Amino acid sequence: MTDPTPTVIDALLTDTSPYLSCDECFDRIDVYVERRLADPGYDDPAMRTHLAGCGACAEEEQTLRELLAQDLNRS
Repeated sequence: MTDPTPTVIDALLTDTSPYLSCDECFDRIDVYVERRLADPGYDDPAMRTHLAGCGACAEEEQTLRELLAQDLNRS
């Protein structure tokens, strides 16, 4: 077994309050990404906290952001 990386340790130690489950994150992620693209100053503390500690949801957010950004650049 290998030692956890600093990134993994940071994710495990991240304060997850306000709490948001992966299901709740998935339900809100489209709107979150659209708002962040429209207004980079937009903040949703629960989403931001969840994405900082959940690699799977963060990857989904990154992929969605890249897809929507490409669509905006084509317009």
